[in-house]
Amino acid sequence: MFTALQHDFAAALFDPDRKVPDGISGYEPSACEARFNIYRNNVTVSLLDALAARFSATQRIVGEDFFKSMARVFIAGHPPASPLMMFYGDEFPDFISSFAPAAEIPYLADVARLEAAQTRAYHAEDRDPLDPLLLQTISADDLGSVRFKLHPSLEIISSPHPIVTIWGMNAGVVPLDEITEWPAQDALIVRPYLDVDTRLLPPGGATFLRSLRQGKPLAHAADEAAATQQDFDLAVNLAGLFSAGLVVALSIVSPKDMTS
Repeated sequence: MFTALQHDFAAALFDPDRKVPDGISGYEPSACEARFNIYRNNVTVSLLDALAARFSATQRIVGEDFFKSMARVFIAGHPPASPLMMFYGDEFPDFISSFAPAAEIPYLADVARLEAAQTRAYHAEDRDPLDPLLLQTISADDLGSVRFKLHPSLEIISSPHPIVTIWGMNAGVVPLDEITEWPAQDALIVRPYLDVDTRLLPPGGATFLRSLRQGKPLAHAADEAAATQQDFDLAVNLAGLFSAGLVVALSIVSPKDMTS
């Protein structure tokens, strides 16, 4: 009985057309509906605020009114599955992809994906980045056999749109300006220290990092990146590994593991 009431109560919170659930009563039965509607509105407002805080650049792109209308539709079909509100909205970018009124802004969902990744990175496990000087202790013959363990907060968002530039302009990182070129961009999101760092990856960088994260040694990861991007620069990407604080451990892969 109590489980059924909980189900009806939760369903009514996110559906304004549903009546007050049976079993909800008070000293003044006629006032129950008004009081329940106030509570329902407060829940919706709190979730709208949570989404607006997490997806602030996304909101700035479309404007507050459009964002709230879109978010209300999302909230109605996606009630929170956890009491941790900082993670509410992980499904929001995919929802935006299928939200017909947003179809004229094809990059919007990817900007939201970038912002969702920033939240996850902020709350990810802490790990101290490795001192880059340790790389100098590895011989040139062994360098290609190095396997890097990457920071647990690292995320990569790839888009056919210039999402790092668009996000930066709408997050106050860089001034708003006309985007004269429209290249695909790969975003690196990581939090090696106190703040989340969002960077534009160089050519082939996304493939390179994904290969390293899969446990592939440096030589294999570089070969895969070069195969997908002709202007892949290993020196630039290797320097970026350490300047961004991405490496938390390294090891030398045995010849047997290199060929397996």
